[in-house]
Amino acid sequence: MPGVFTGHYLDGRSAARRQASVRLAASGLEIALADGTRLWWPLRDVRQTQGFYAGEQIRLERGAPFPEILLVEDTAFLAALHTTAPGFGRKFHNPGRRRSRVLFTIGAALTSIAAGAVLYVWGIPAAAGLVAARVPVSWEERLGQAAVEQITASKRRCVDQEPEEAIGTIVKRLLDPQPKAPYTFRVIVVDDSTVNAFAVPGGQIVLLRGLVERARTPEELAGVLAHELQHVLQRHATRLLLQHASTGLLLVAISGDITGAMAYGIESARVLGTLRYSRYLENEADVEGLRMLLAADVDPRGMIAFFETLRAAERGTPTATRYLASHPLAADRVETLKQLAAAHTKEFRPLLPGRDWTEVRRVCGG
Repeated sequence: MPGVFTGHYLDGRSAARRQASVRLAASGLEIALADGTRLWWPLRDVRQTQGFYAGEQIRLERGAPFPEILLVEDTAFLAALHTTAPGFGRKFHNPGRRRSRVLFTIGAALTSIAAGAVLYVWGIPAAAGLVAARVPVSWEERLGQAAVEQITASKRRCVDQEPEEAIGTIVKRLLDPQPKAPYTFRVIVVDDSTVNAFAVPGGQIVLLRGLVERARTPEELAGVLAHELQHVLQRHATRLLLQHASTGLLLVAISGDITGAMAYGIESARVLGTLRYSRYLENEADVEGLRMLLAADVDPRGMIAFFETLRAAERGTPTATRYLASHPLAADRVETLKQLAAAHTKEFRPLLPGRDWTEVRRVCGG
């Protein structure tokens, strides 16, 4: 039937994905679930958070702070939405206006000049959020790789087979139930006793040895990894880099210049070392990370226990940990995670059955 598409619906309270049929109307979306439930989403209340460029899954959200989510794979959905509801055209991406990379590169110089003037008028933070949602994944990957090379230049990377395999197994377990992501994820462990971890644009996550040693169970480390994976998937690190780095980096992002991205690796490494995520971004990484754990049948109490342990430890030894300095953990965030976790009383599958977690924690030959 014209104007009807298939997708998946998430209610914002659990990680369950329910198949849905979506009918387009001039003022809203009529969503029919397999159990006969019918939902009405007025377009004025809907926002698009994903699906801005070719090959990316379309994601629509409604409500806050734990929004309902609608996922649609069919690339014709957005074009049909613009045709059916032209009055809401500015709210949703129009794939018919996508520029080829060649044309975009030709116009990059003029765009950079115009964007520079706009940035000084409107401010870097607002522009950073807009640009981060649209920069090519290849640009993020090159920028992230350049930053990692700078960050780890004076530190030893840990390549112990057992911990590497264990961490890789955890990441695979977390990602398997998720929609296909545009990134190739990789976790790097660095020989540093500081308790810290951070996400790098493009899919890389850096764990410091001290954090792995502090995790008492694989579920605790999985909680940190889920949180950091969401920082990548939601493009938080990219957004903050563009916001806090120089205007030159922002203009390079707008132009899509990969060579320029690599040239800014030193600056990006410096900024990543001092980043402090906003409360909103931390909340988003918390909630989506916990949903990721639930979807993978991983006990979310490990995530909560690790954050609470770090908070208690940091009061007494502020020089020993740095994770909460860059990932501020307010008390109400812990309570929110507890409430979400309490709604799921099912049995969770063991994360690393048959492995000695004590041996895994001895990363870097510790």
